[in-house]
Amino acid sequence: MEIRVSTESLESYIGDAVVVSVNEGASLEGAAARADRLLGGLLAELVKSGEIRGKADELTLVHTQGRLPAARVAVVGLGKSAGNDSFTVRRAMGMAARRLRNIGCRRVGTTLHEVAPGGPRGERGVRAAVEGTYVGLYRGAERKGKQEHPEELEELCLLGIRKEYLGFSEAAVRAAQVVGQATNYARRLCNLPANDMTPTRLAEEAAKMAEGAGLDCRVMGPEEIEELGMGAFLAVAQGSDEPPRLIVLTRGEKGPRPRVALVGKGITFDSGGLSLKRADDMHMMKRDMAGAAAVLGAMRAIAEMNLDCDVMALLPATENLPSGHSYRPGDVVKAFNGKSIEIVNTDAEGRLVLADALAYGIHLGATHLVDVATLTGACVVALGHVASGVMGNDNNLVEAVLDAADQAGERMWHLPLFPEYRKQLDSQIADLRNIGGRAAGVITAGWFLREFVGDVSWAHIDIAGTAWTEKDEPHQVEGATGAATRTLVALIERMAGGMAWPSEGE
Repeated sequence: MEIRVSTESLESYIGDAVVVSVNEGASLEGAAARADRLLGGLLAELVKSGEIRGKADELTLVHTQGRLPAARVAVVGLGKSAGNDSFTVRRAMGMAARRLRNIGCRRVGTTLHEVAPGGPRGERGVRAAVEGTYVGLYRGAERKGKQEHPEELEELCLLGIRKEYLGFSEAAVRAAQVVGQATNYARRLCNLPANDMTPTRLAEEAAKMAEGAGLDCRVMGPEEIEELGMGAFLAVAQGSDEPPRLIVLTRGEKGPRPRVALVGKGITFDSGGLSLKRADDMHMMKRDMAGAAAVLGAMRAIAEMNLDCDVMALLPATENLPSGHSYRPGDVVKAFNGKSIEIVNTDAEGRLVLADALAYGIHLGATHLVDVATLTGACVVALGHVASGVMGNDNNLVEAVLDAADQAGERMWHLPLFPEYRKQLDSQIADLRNIGGRAAGVITAGWFLREFVGDVSWAHIDIAGTAWTEKDEPHQVEGATGAATRTLVALIERMAGGMAWPSEGE
């Protein structure tokens, strides 16, 4: 698909469709009003009749019958947000691209970038429109033997760009293409079945991506992981015949500037171990490596965009299975940083592999840590499938993550780590337990991770509710969403752009 920016207006664009927008409860404005005039007031009549209401996820298709050069006008609803955030624009553009592709459109012009912050020349609007298109067009059919699909879109044209901003907008398009493709790369990894996406296969994928992107990649097996003293990670891995892998990707060199470690949970299949999950949910547990997939996607984009930053990725990859070798409730294991952990529930395994990876990141010189994980069902209870939870020991870093999420068009929400919650992890026989009970489960999981980062600036993103959609949505196909990939890229972009980065322990 060719993506281009143009000074052309919808009045002159020749294609299969042009996309305009309308806000819920508002009159026609901007591009929609101009299209309405050329259509002799037809859109206004549809608004008056209630066929066009401007609700989110609404798309009304109008054939122009030669009154515009484009064959169709696609009117998308933005809801009550007035399209003033990147989340809304991405979702609306994904819906439009998917719908138009599926009815046979090949050349599409859009004006949706105009309604995002900054107007027609704003980087956020351009990137939101392009990234939303990539999300919408992804099919998620990697394992189908016969793929009888119609052709894809051949062109997306961002209309109405002023001449003096063409170069700026083209740069924004290039960045958005990289990030959009990286998001879909993360989705593909997560969608692959667990008999295909084993820890070994994930390590191979990471090495292949690293070679193409110019990253250094080191993969460690069970013996090396044991030599490092990662008892928590190995405890989770010991129930499976598939050997664990610790994957380390690096870019940049250690120096006086901040060094960020992105840590992704890589449980390629999670049965719950001896604390077995319910059978009707278990087939979806291939998605428990969505955090690792997001980090791999982000590292790919960071490298392709050649961001000036010192960043590494750590991916602890294993399966969590029941067997005669499995770790047991009641066991005590010793983590990389020397802390002892009482195992109360073997289905709280993600925090164990992350604990060792986070502590190892500090050992490798990280000054800032950001982990991403499908960590707790409690986060789904708290925030549903709309927002990811964010916690940390450094409010400056947490706010930077939240700002990056806003820039990337992803919903995230700050959850507290008040000291009172730590008591729920107290153990009589070890330094801490691996669960704190049902109450505030998402927060006590965050507190558990905090025990392994010391005073180093750290933020945790729980994507348990956002990493997957169990049904087709207007803007994206059923399956993995690539949650947090774009946020991680936006965070590193801020760092590379000279952001006032928080210092350790601030």
